[in-house]
Amino acid sequence: WDNADFSRGVGTTFYQEFSTLNTAKPPFVLDVEAKVRRYLRSSYSAVWTLKITWEKAPVYAARTDTHKTATYQAVLTTDGFRSYILMLYQDGGMQWDYTKLTSTNVLIGYT
Repeated sequence: WDNADFSRGVGTTFYQEFSTLNTAKPPFVLDVEAKVRRYLRSSYSAVWTLKITWEKAPVYAARTDTHKTATYQAVLTTDGFRSYILMLYQDGGMQWDYTKLTSTNVLIGYT
């Protein structure tokens, strides 16, 4: 991740927690379970999931450009034994200008 800069009042960050150990699972958690099963080809039933969203986040330093923003999510989920993270990006990917970064070997995602 690059540094997001919310100092100019542009963009927001919010989260939602889903504890589903003994409750009905909302559609979002069912979708997360389906993704984990599909990508890993294994059974998976979440007992806890956390969705963190960065909406219209401007790149650091926002004082230079608040028009190129990015919306992305990190979804952490566990079945109590195994834990996973899904990195989700809005269609169109990152809008930040990577050519202005000090390092140009840029990846989107988690390695």
